[in-house]
Amino acid sequence: MARFIQCRLFAVALAFLFGLAGRDVARAQDAPQAPVDTLDPESPLAPMEDMGVAWPDMDPNLDTKPTTEAESAAATKAAEALAVTDIADERRYSIAIEGLDKVDATRLIQRFNALSVLKAGEKRTANVAQVSRRAREDGELLDGILRADGYYDAVIETRVEAGAAGTLVVTLAVEPGPLYRFADVNVQGLDQEDAKQKALRDNFPINVRDPVSADQVIAAQTELKTKIGREGYPFAKIGEPEIVIDHDTRTAMLNMTVDPGGAQRFGAIRVTGEKPPFGAKHVARIARFKPGEPYDTARIDDLRRAIVATGLVSSVGMEPVPGAVPGSVDLAVALEPAPMRTIAGEAGYGTGEGLRAEVSWTHRNLIQPEGAVTVRGVLGTREQLAGVVFRQSNFGQRDQVLNARLGFSNTNRDAFKATTFELAGGIERQTNIIWQKKWTWSAGFELLASNERDVVVGPVARKTFLIGALPATLNYDGSDDLLDPARGFRIGLRLSPELSLQDGSFGYLRAQLDGSAYIPTGKSVVMAGRVRLAALSGASRGRIAPSRRFYSGGGGSVRGYGFQAIGPRDVNNDPIGGRGLAEFALEARIRLKAFGGAFSVVPFVDGGNIYSSSTPKFTGFRFGAGLGVRYHSSFGPIRIDVGTPINPQTGDSPVTVFVSLGQAF
Repeated sequence: MARFIQCRLFAVALAFLFGLAGRDVARAQDAPQAPVDTLDPESPLAPMEDMGVAWPDMDPNLDTKPTTEAESAAATKAAEALAVTDIADERRYSIAIEGLDKVDATRLIQRFNALSVLKAGEKRTANVAQVSRRAREDGELLDGILRADGYYDAVIETRVEAGAAGTLVVTLAVEPGPLYRFADVNVQGLDQEDAKQKALRDNFPINVRDPVSADQVIAAQTELKTKIGREGYPFAKIGEPEIVIDHDTRTAMLNMTVDPGGAQRFGAIRVTGEKPPFGAKHVARIARFKPGEPYDTARIDDLRRAIVATGLVSSVGMEPVPGAVPGSVDLAVALEPAPMRTIAGEAGYGTGEGLRAEVSWTHRNLIQPEGAVTVRGVLGTREQLAGVVFRQSNFGQRDQVLNARLGFSNTNRDAFKATTFELAGGIERQTNIIWQKKWTWSAGFELLASNERDVVVGPVARKTFLIGALPATLNYDGSDDLLDPARGFRIGLRLSPELSLQDGSFGYLRAQLDGSAYIPTGKSVVMAGRVRLAALSGASRGRIAPSRRFYSGGGGSVRGYGFQAIGPRDVNNDPIGGRGLAEFALEARIRLKAFGGAFSVVPFVDGGNIYSSSTPKFTGFRFGAGLGVRYHSSFGPIRIDVGTPINPQTGDSPVTVFVSLGQAF
């Protein structure tokens, strides 16, 4: 008759994770048992020799010497075989594992190295007794790891031998034995008459003839929990997997019990916590589900990420609870507020920008909900600014932002000098990493009073401009990643009808079209290209404020040239801007295999020009070329580009360096 041993996989997993504690018991359970005769209740008890509890060895140097006569004899025998007269003589040692060529050893070795006592002490010296003890423990560890992968009949022999230069070599010789496979998989409790539950059972990832792998069984249990929640069962209960091993046939049977608990629909949202930063109404606005829709744990996870992204909470707890309406589930959301005030500062130096220092104070929830107010100031050799910015996130609906700004600035650049008072506001639909959207847009207004330096043809001339604008944007994103796209394309349009009061009133239209494309040409190379066209029509260049004209050159434009350095220049060799713009960029993003693919090199070539006419002529391009490096961090690529102008104008720097977060386009 086949001998069956039943064990819970949960216990096996715990034993593995905690150093396979209790593996002796597991081995004893799995070992073949002698047939048991029928017991006679009147027969005398068999003698129970050696019954008792041994006192622990209180020697603090327990690992330095054998603790039993058998261990002492083994250590002495090993010492004699190594011609070592003193088993306390300490040496360095190395480890070798033989016999794993017939199994997938990569993951197995990784686990062994993480838990091995031999590996933990490999860089330190040890005596023969210590090494022998560790070898035996690691033999049992390796046996447990093999069992977790379905090799229940493995035989492991440990040897300690003399190595080169007075070292020791510890060898674990493994005979894995046959791989046990599932002969039967029973998932009970899923209704085969219910289409959703039947699909869950049919798609259960463990099947007959699959290896008896602890990892695969635990992964299957986790996947089932995820899928059943996504199918609308928030109160489902999934029992621990139970495995029955048959050593005669070298097979196993998997049993798992599921209680779906009934499909539910979303009900109300309840917010709890001490002084939560916003209430249930705002949480419902952020959520991508409505009451009455089928319950889906993926929507819950999305809501949790969106709430964390507000930056207003230190912790978020979400728990489905039975709703007041039968068949519905309410969501209990526990919010703990994060610190609301932030003080930030930065300082630096840039070519064309000079010294610059900025300080800001922000209250991120001054006007609830999510109404952030920032007071900022800039002091630099070429820029001074004082202003207030208001930004209300998730305004009206998720990822819709209401913003306003009020500021006074003084700017001194090669292209223009301007002293400006600005009042602006608008609303925009944003994209982000949590929810990258195909379509985004913005619309707003700008009111400016600006006193600016005009083209210098003699004495310095300044004019005052009163400008009203209605800027709007529409963008489509068909790329596969927001910060580091590898395929797809993007296209965006910006229109700004403007009215200017300066020597009378006149209007004009600023229009800009941007497009980019990304084409993978191999596993580690992406070709990326960008085009920008812009036109300013309805007024001559001389009547338009210098700060409203188009400029080209810089890290987000034509690399190799300084900021705003391309295009027509005045008698002092300063750029004066223009009404037409044409630019392109082409680069190869080559991911390096070294350092785990964390770095890329990016050769690039850019080109562009500014024109006095409102129509780009695609002539007289200034070209720049160079090499960039990208470090692909967890929050996006960090970019460093070094460029040089190919056909520079007088006064252009031979080398430019640009550093930023994200790709150039």
